[in-house]
Amino acid sequence: MRLKTLSLEEILFIDIETVPLHSSFQQLDHAGQPLWIKKAQQRYPDMDSEEAYEQKAGIHAEFSKVLITGCGFFHKADNQLIFRAKTFHGENEKELLEGFIQLIDQSKRKSFRVLCAHNGKEFDFPFLCRRMLVNGLNIPPILDLAGKKPWEVLHLDTLELWKFGDRKHYTSLELMAYTLGIPSAKSSFNGSMVHEAYRSYGISRELLDYCLDDVVLLAQVFLKLRNEPLLSSEQIIRTH
Repeated sequence: MRLKTLSLEEILFIDIETVPLHSSFQQLDHAGQPLWIKKAQQRYPDMDSEEAYEQKAGIHAEFSKVLITGCGFFHKADNQLIFRAKTFHGENEKELLEGFIQLIDQSKRKSFRVLCAHNGKEFDFPFLCRRMLVNGLNIPPILDLAGKKPWEVLHLDTLELWKFGDRKHYTSLELMAYTLGIPSAKSSFNGSMVHEAYRSYGISRELLDYCLDDVVLLAQVFLKLRNEPLLSSEQIIRTH
């Protein structure tokens, strides 16, 4: 895919927030506890398994769920480019995912041809697919990689674009925006605080705003990668 030839209105920008299925390691059942311990010992050998659950379980689809999916897309209104960002959120993961699928399913809306996320190929896209299967849902064509050739996978990853072939390089969305001179509305709240914030306050306005901030920042980074003007506040519409 060539960035310059893509229509912005064809791209759906996404970001997900995930939390562990249980608030603590002790709430895992007798089958789940040894499975987590085994995974934690492999992935986080320097951490206690219970501590690892508190800090890391939320990024593993086998032990966590999607709490919020933020989506954003461009469209034209009165000859002006508008970016709309909204969230799908709720305690019922299946209903949340069904709403997201309805938005991206190409049989229902043909304008979204490409998905874009930051580190999406390593996290957002596979996580969503795994949780869809857990909930007995069909993976929509735009997400399903089975049998596709590399050039048929219509996924954009701003982290991958920024690597320029340097496979070992990792840059957060916030650092990338800072480097590119993009103002960020994000506060001191960060991804490591999502689990604790959810456990304390549920799906709060702060969590929803945090997710939407990432979606907007993702779109701004993508525009910068195309050397196009950034969005003004008047061009951004946010809904929860």
